[in-house]
Amino acid sequence: MCGIVGYAGPQHPEPTTRPLDVALQGLARLEYRGYDSAGVATLEGERVQVTKRAGKLQNLREVLGENPVTAGAVAIGHTRWATHGAPTDGNAHPHHGGYDGELALVHNGIIENFAALRAELERDGYTFTSDTDSEAAAHLVAREMQRTGDLTAAMRAATARLEGAFTLLAIHRDAPGTVVAARRNSPLVVGLGEGENFLGSDVAAFVDATQEALEIDQDQVVTVTADAVTVTDAEGQEITDPRRYAIDWDARAAQKGGYASFMAKEIHEQASAVADTLRGRIEGGTLQLDDMSVDESVLRSIDKIVVIACGTAAHAGSVAKYAIEHWCRIPTEVELAHEFRYRDPVVTEKTLVVAISQSGETMDTLMAVRHAREQGAKVVALCNTRGSSIPRESDAALYLHVGPEIAVASTKAYLGQIIASYLLGLYLAQVRGNLFADEIAALMEDLEQIPAQIQQVLDRADEVEQLARAMRDATSVLFLGRHVGYPTAMEGALKLKEIAYIHAEGFAAGELKHGPIALVEEGQPVFVIVPSPHGRESLHAKVVSTIQEVRARGAKTLVIAEEGDEDVVPYSDVVLRVPRTRTLFAPLLTVIPLQIFACELATVKGLDVDQPRNLAKSVTVE
Repeated sequence: MCGIVGYAGPQHPEPTTRPLDVALQGLARLEYRGYDSAGVATLEGERVQVTKRAGKLQNLREVLGENPVTAGAVAIGHTRWATHGAPTDGNAHPHHGGYDGELALVHNGIIENFAALRAELERDGYTFTSDTDSEAAAHLVAREMQRTGDLTAAMRAATARLEGAFTLLAIHRDAPGTVVAARRNSPLVVGLGEGENFLGSDVAAFVDATQEALEIDQDQVVTVTADAVTVTDAEGQEITDPRRYAIDWDARAAQKGGYASFMAKEIHEQASAVADTLRGRIEGGTLQLDDMSVDESVLRSIDKIVVIACGTAAHAGSVAKYAIEHWCRIPTEVELAHEFRYRDPVVTEKTLVVAISQSGETMDTLMAVRHAREQGAKVVALCNTRGSSIPRESDAALYLHVGPEIAVASTKAYLGQIIASYLLGLYLAQVRGNLFADEIAALMEDLEQIPAQIQQVLDRADEVEQLARAMRDATSVLFLGRHVGYPTAMEGALKLKEIAYIHAEGFAAGELKHGPIALVEEGQPVFVIVPSPHGRESLHAKVVSTIQEVRARGAKTLVIAEEGDEDVVPYSDVVLRVPRTRTLFAPLLTVIPLQIFACELATVKGLDVDQPRNLAKSVTVE
């Protein structure tokens, strides 16, 4: 969840601000990962200088502006999402380690055995000044440095004692040109520069300086200087061929580009994002995926699919269930990843597990992936981040290619996940012979029309924004849908909860009479996602009846309906139109007004749209 950045550059004969500047610029791009507090550590001569403040990164910038810091060759920085200890100056990172603060360390994750380690270190005379688990790691590395005299060996020995999930970066006064890092169940990438090298929670930390990155695997330690990057395993053996990859976007993609928020920008990028997800998937008349390394004979033997995901990704998975079952005739379940392995699921070598995660580092999903593979299942990852843990630990991967998503509340990645789910479903139908080639071609042709249709919806954003402004005082909003409209209703409710902080619930419209209708009273806003009258006609009629039922009880009915659907007009206070498409593809269009509504409502309420309270972009702890 936390944002981490590291830098190692050349030793300058004169004082320089380059290490500090890199750290602050990286933290600005990583602030979406954690923003309860922020801090940096640099080396000034033989002094490890730590500056940190609770609150937003701007608080840290103001302090540094009043007390300018020049640095040697290295710096580390951190934006925190609090787990152990309140978001205070003292609990902010970096933490000093050692008897006289000769080391500084930053940490992302949770150290589960910190209490025992803290008691042990306190007995050795180390003084703790925070409530965090991370400070135990700082003192532990410092103690090992005192014993070994080598920062890399000290990090390796310390991490062998740690239980839980972590990425650690450390600098030490006796290793003035070196940053040492380690990872277990938490993200870490290396940026390879010219005469300088970088570390980060993700490539956003250094994308303005280099387009070449290096993957760091589980329980590896990386030593970074200006001229070298050395990766070793848990036993200290050097990894001679760590995996390199090119970053396919630049720093401009991590800027707002004139929009009021990253969320607004990312909503309006969705037409191009979906086009990018679809691009290049047909080759020689057949559907191709990024890294489908599962043998086709195995895919033909699959008798069950389990989609594992959390939050917005789980809603994308729910859409996937409808499509995959329809096209492939394979029973498909959707599981919340954090519940999956704790309920003793029935998973065999004939089960295909589909793991959906924007970041590829969602800890609940990663643990579920490992559990599934232990049971013999094959795993396909749908992910937006190259080099991340989930695709690397899966049997195959399908990347979204939607570019960086900075806002905490997911929008364009959600559409990318749905598209990727469709592609996987069609690929399975192709391999298993459930659909003829011309049927798949027709479906792909219709999918390729979706970006233009998304743009049509975006071009009508003003009417949705006006509706949101008129409803700025709303305290509760309900969302109803059927078939693929049901996960859309849940996603619309989640967006409103995430960024506008008001009560919102998404229901299957058929459930309304079984209890939720008791919530409807005079003036209650109710969004209804209406299926096409040209698809499942009986379902369309039932949803129109639902609109009448809630309106009869005083609801304000806000209806999302296909162009030309006049049946909804007599019973709707507001009708928001979307272009006509196949029933299974409708979620790509009907969710967009709900995203715009949530974004604008939060904006007019004066809330931080991109960094909602208590949330972080990537949930890297269980």
